[in-house]
Amino acid sequence: MSPARLLATVLLALALPATASAASPLPATDAPQNPFMAANPNSNIHDDTWMTDAYDRAGPTGANLQTQFGPYPPSLCGSIAFDTAGRIVSVCPSTVSPPEARIIDPTTLVTLGTYVLPTAPDPPGTKAFQNFTGGGYFFLDRHNRIWSATKTSHLYVLGEMPGGLGFTLDKDYDLTGVLTSDERVTSALPDFAGHLWFVSKKDGKVGVLDTKTGRIRVMTTHEEIENSFAVGRDGIYIASDKRMYRFGLRDGRPHIVWKARYRNSGIVKPSQVDAGTGTTPTILRGGYVAITDNADPMNVVVYRTATKLPRGRHRVVCQVPVFAKGASATENSLIGTGRSMIAENNYGYQDPFGSSAGAPTKAGFARVDINKRGTGCRKVWTNTTDAAPTAVPKLSTKTGLIYTYVYQDAGGGSPAWQWSAIDFRTGRNVFRKQASSDLLLGNNNYAGVALGPDGTAYLGTIGGIQALRDG
Repeated sequence: MSPARLLATVLLALALPATASAASPLPATDAPQNPFMAANPNSNIHDDTWMTDAYDRAGPTGANLQTQFGPYPPSLCGSIAFDTAGRIVSVCPSTVSPPEARIIDPTTLVTLGTYVLPTAPDPPGTKAFQNFTGGGYFFLDRHNRIWSATKTSHLYVLGEMPGGLGFTLDKDYDLTGVLTSDERVTSALPDFAGHLWFVSKKDGKVGVLDTKTGRIRVMTTHEEIENSFAVGRDGIYIASDKRMYRFGLRDGRPHIVWKARYRNSGIVKPSQVDAGTGTTPTILRGGYVAITDNADPMNVVVYRTATKLPRGRHRVVCQVPVFAKGASATENSLIGTGRSMIAENNYGYQDPFGSSAGAPTKAGFARVDINKRGTGCRKVWTNTTDAAPTAVPKLSTKTGLIYTYVYQDAGGGSPAWQWSAIDFRTGRNVFRKQASSDLLLGNNNYAGVALGPDGTAYLGTIGGIQALRDG
């Protein structure tokens, strides 16, 4: 081996440790099984109906890590679910071609079947690389069917063909009677009784579709709802760019059970879609729901979910600042398990192209816990070594590791995209493994990490789906 190659190998080994970690399991998540969605944690980008971003299955431990880069697709598969055969199911939006539903082999990463969804021009002023309508949030039901909103304000239900070799259009629900051409559906999810709820980005419409009769009831918040929402047995939890809401049904119509304004700097920070929370709400056991606000610095905010509060109790349990003033923002949901939440800092990211593509993001992960009495919260640790521009991180309760995707020095001053694992209990880095040195093709641009049934970690990137597994 030449001296230059030997030096490069040593630098890589120092920068990307890949020794196996001793598994330190955590209690399983408490999210209930929504009977109208695929079995937890396989149904949507945030894993379950509480949007915990936590898996009760193992991920890579760092033992002889192997990486894999799938074939180049014409779009980025940001949300990953798994059907009952263990195949990857995704809807892959694009800025240059129509969104496409795909079934992907989890071993070879080859696309087995596709279905092209209808498309339409984005509304004026839409940020092309921060737009999640048209399939960015879809869910898989218990019959392996994709439910996806389209850019034409329809809701498609796509059934799998035998062998996962394609899709059939099983249902087409037309929402254009209650939405204007620029009121696009951000997300649609069923409640525990089977009512199909949906939200629009513009005007913040909250709608309920009766899938048996086709009847649609809608109310308008006149705010912006750019993220998905959480579904509990007791209600629907939605965050707009101004407020946190709990919704319920009254005579078949959506109604506000309670609402609470959160702190807002009024600034669209680098990495943000709008001047508001970047998080889908996360429900936690004990009667709590959490988001981040848009203060400076940003806070993790926890609310009590109850309709009526006991005397002396306030709706807000705590507001805990995370990361630095002038350098804190997130566009990814909190991880939630037990009474703990994990926040990720995305401050600084812009888009995958142009001069801003290589703009550094501020490093940061933080864990915040609610105390046992439910009277407040504390910050347990802050990790300032991992800079994750946009990845939706995930927790494995089997390994006790948080899995994410970072862009930073891979040794010798050369930045690269890297898989990274963080210890949930301590916040310390456990391992890193280089994924791609290509700034563009390795960019995940808000795609979420997913853990497959066999323990493989997957992530959609512009260059294709990537995989990480123990050797």
